[in-house]
Amino acid sequence: MVSILEVKKGTRVQLANGWYATIEDNKVTGHTRMATVEGYCTEMGSVYATDIRRVMKEDGSFYPVEHTPGQVKVSAHRKVFGF
Repeated sequence: MVSILEVKKGTRVQLANGWYATIEDNKVTGHTRMATVEGYCTEMGSVYATDIRRVMKEDGSFYPVEHTPGQVKVSAHRKVFGF
């Protein structure tokens, strides 16, 4: 497992919906991160930190992400509202 605190600018990640993205900021403790997402089209925008499921390391393999307790708590609050 990789801590979300290690996910820096330029890191390749896989999101909860299966799409891939590149992180564009260094706000490691934030609840949202800026990322260039490659989905139906490629665009930059905010993604919830808890939507980041896997991180690509230097060896090219993906590892699961461990989120901070605060991020998990806020994610549970969003689920109550259907997000």
